[in-house]
Amino acid sequence: MRRMAEEMPPVREQSSWILSWLPSWCPTSPSQLKDAEEKMLKTVKRPFSRQHVRISNDNYLWTLAFSTQPQPCSPHTSQPPAQRRTPLVLLHGFGGGVALWAQNLDSLSSSGPVYALDLLGFGRSSRPQFSTDPEVAEEEFVTALEEWREKVGLEEMVLLGHNLGGYLSAAYTLKYPHRVKHLLLVEPWGFPARPETPNHYTIPVWIRAIGAFMSPFNPLAGLRLAGPLGPMLVQTIRSDFKQKYSSVFDDNTVSNYIYHLNAQTPSGETAFKNMTIPYGWAKRPMLDRIDQVRADIPISFIYGSRSSIDSDSGYAFKKTRPDVEIEVIRGAGHYVFADQPEDFNQIVLQILTRMEGETKDEATKQ
Repeated sequence: MRRMAEEMPPVREQSSWILSWLPSWCPTSPSQLKDAEEKMLKTVKRPFSRQHVRISNDNYLWTLAFSTQPQPCSPHTSQPPAQRRTPLVLLHGFGGGVALWAQNLDSLSSSGPVYALDLLGFGRSSRPQFSTDPEVAEEEFVTALEEWREKVGLEEMVLLGHNLGGYLSAAYTLKYPHRVKHLLLVEPWGFPARPETPNHYTIPVWIRAIGAFMSPFNPLAGLRLAGPLGPMLVQTIRSDFKQKYSSVFDDNTVSNYIYHLNAQTPSGETAFKNMTIPYGWAKRPMLDRIDQVRADIPISFIYGSRSSIDSDSGYAFKKTRPDVEIEVIRGAGHYVFADQPEDFNQIVLQILTRMEGETKDEATKQ
């Protein structure tokens, strides 16, 4: 029997309207996504709670919470309990969900509270209709995160975001700096601006053709249009995920989860499309704004040495803020936390330990 805190009664999934948006031949449903997530999380050994955290407009964010109960004082001493580590909040990337952290949750929660949540419009969170305006859509993501923080009751947090989650973590920090103790950007999307004269000839002709054809559609529309072939399409195109999680799964568990994450109503996916210009550049590049992050908030970048996203943005920002920390994990690609989970976990824990040590030093000086 798995050790698990009691799950809160789920909010009604409204599968009827979700399914009405999908081609009738798409073999997916909210319940199948739930089952796929459960199978992914069976590898997690530490106890955790899970719930839909309600926010405004009847929306909710699906949340996993680890080690969030305060430790009681020892009966043999009058000393207060040791100061708890600032909670770590994990934000997944585009097309992702909470269970992709399966190889990280045990380690990262070993020394303090950890929360992992599905972004609004993704995973098992609600899937509302976002604004078509990129600035407003970004604001809607950020507002949902702030409402979640308030409902969960966190005063401060360490924000760790991957891909789109990194972009939104930075956007949140810009608006709510007093809530962020440390900003951890893992292979963040949307930082550099599109070159004024991009060299399209470096992009294969077939990719340019597909990009032109698919531009009116959502990025993953083909997955849903494939109908019953969708699961096989994911297994074929993203066969690399089987290798990334080979230490815990020897079947198609991960690709099945990814399929059900992205065959649902394309809510967050549509918002992401409206925030981009062709070939994945951000309409509102974060590198143009991140220097406005409050100077006393530490910022760390984590990249994979084999990633398709280069680390130029991190180093460009470091020129203006020398205290920015940049870690490059050898042998890892864009999904650095899955490619080299032990190295990734160790680096994050080291950053957290160092951060808490600096906080204690400052408290001692006062």
